[in-house]
Amino acid sequence: QVQLMESGGGLVQPGGSLRVSCAATGFTFSNHYMTWVRQAPGKGLEWVSEINPGGGGTYNTDSKGRFTISRDNAKNMLYLQMNSLKPEDTALYYCARGANYYYDSWGQGTQVTVSS
Repeated sequence: QVQLMESGGGLVQPGGSLRVSCAATGFTFSNHYMTWVRQAPGKGLEWVSEINPGGGGTYNTDSKGRFTISRDNAKNMLYLQMNSLKPEDTALYYCARGANYYYDSWGQGTQVTVSS
């Protein structure tokens, strides 16, 4: 049974940093692309970043240079390090299994709030 569980969200001031994590169980994590998607209040889902099994990441325009996606295949963990956070980064952050807008499993999300 595939399970994804995000953690690490919280309240951070503008300009601050936060790392969110996703623990994966029930499948061979190292074989799969993984993705971070977010949903801001009142808005639709937004693709943030994805990572291939070997660790290569891609980012949306807004996240590039500020966020870093990474994974630890030995620990079945996915991470998103977020720096220089802005109020518009406030959202529920989900990890999902898959890539190219095809995702077959999602976590429950972790809330990130950027506010002074």
